[in-house]
Amino acid sequence: MGDSNYGLNVSTTKFIANEIKKIFNSNIEICLIIGGGNIFRGIRGAAEGIDRSTSDYMGMLATIMNALSMQSILETIGVPTRVQSAINMSQIAEPYIRRKAVRHLEKNRIVIFAAGTGNPFFSTDTAASLRASEMNCSLIIKATKVDGIYDEDPVNNTKAKHYKNISYDEVLNKNLKVMDSTAISLAKESQIPILITNINRKNSILESIKGIGKFSKIS
Repeated sequence: MGDSNYGLNVSTTKFIANEIKKIFNSNIEICLIIGGGNIFRGIRGAAEGIDRSTSDYMGMLATIMNALSMQSILETIGVPTRVQSAINMSQIAEPYIRRKAVRHLEKNRIVIFAAGTGNPFFSTDTAASLRASEMNCSLIIKATKVDGIYDEDPVNNTKAKHYKNISYDEVLNKNLKVMDSTAISLAKESQIPILITNINRKNSILESIKGIGKFSKIS
């Protein structure tokens, strides 16, 4: 998490934690899925020849590291948080148990789901759609480096078209690279709308929930 090529950027983690706290203070129940690309990409660059399954498990371990750092910072700023891991790591995180996760939410705690689905070949995006479906979430938010979905890369084309509202099918048919197709398809099946917003812009996540600011909605 952060602007570095790899590794943990504590200032960025603190910024994101404070953005999450704003949502928490709005009496919204929150489940978090955190990726591991900031750590995994650094490993992958020096790990040519590692097979796909092993590489994916390494990525899952990276998500656990990020989840623990986010939990620590959230609790430092007064937000009770629990980490549940899809891979059994009982000394540092609870195992993923749906009913226990629901109970945490009922007790006004944030739940961070780490280690993706616990299976190789499935992305963190797919894990988000899966856990959202299991937890009966009303909304999925993907906070990323762009403020929504475009028909082209807005970094390379300043005239790229921004989609304020777009259907699941249109995202799939146009092969728009906002999330992988499995994640989109699962969200569609569960009828959970997805918001895409910029994680680096202050208040962007809370504003997108309220329907203001710049973001994209898939539904």
